[in-house]
Amino acid sequence: MDVSKQKLVIIDTGCANLASVRMAFERLGVQPLVTSQAADIEQADKLILPGVGTAVAAMNNLNERGLVPLIRAAKQPLLGFCLGMQMLAEASEESMSADGSKGDLIDCLGIVPGKIRLMEVGNLRLPHMGWNQIEHDESHPLLKGIPSGSYFYFVHSYALEVTGATLATCDYGQPFTAIVGGVAEHSNFFGAQFHPERSGAAGARLLQNFLEL
Repeated sequence: MDVSKQKLVIIDTGCANLASVRMAFERLGVQPLVTSQAADIEQADKLILPGVGTAVAAMNNLNERGLVPLIRAAKQPLLGFCLGMQMLAEASEESMSADGSKGDLIDCLGIVPGKIRLMEVGNLRLPHMGWNQIEHDESHPLLKGIPSGSYFYFVHSYALEVTGATLATCDYGQPFTAIVGGVAEHSNFFGAQFHPERSGAAGARLLQNFLEL
């Protein structure tokens, strides 16, 4: 299928800067639809799950909009960004606490293995904000043409532990999952902890690769 003719849906989670995500795909020749409507999500060729803020607020928004069963049942390729990736995990300890301290585990979508934990970075500052390198197996289709060691833009304090579903890692005081891929019946799900839409040429290539899956 011609990438420009794909029906790309950005799921409106109510907790994301959708304008920058939309513009990133428009630069690639795709006109995405931003929606939380079930029919549009079900008929999409590809899905984007964005998110900023806290996991508990994001999961509350998904539940209030009736999106949890829709996302879990998705059969088309889906890519989550930043908090959108974290929502794919089993659970998160991120709470609404103002001081950024650890909270109780809250259930996430349970699509990829592993839990979201507050990063333990020693004397480094949180949030992890800025450019950092990822290490990965360059043979995966999502990472085609992106050399291992490429830089992407991160803004986060919580991260997914490294698991067997990890496609790329990053290190900031500790190793963590930079890109994750679902397994078995969830092999159509992918997540990126960084912001591809703010990551220059490497980020644009990742989005192009996703459109070509």
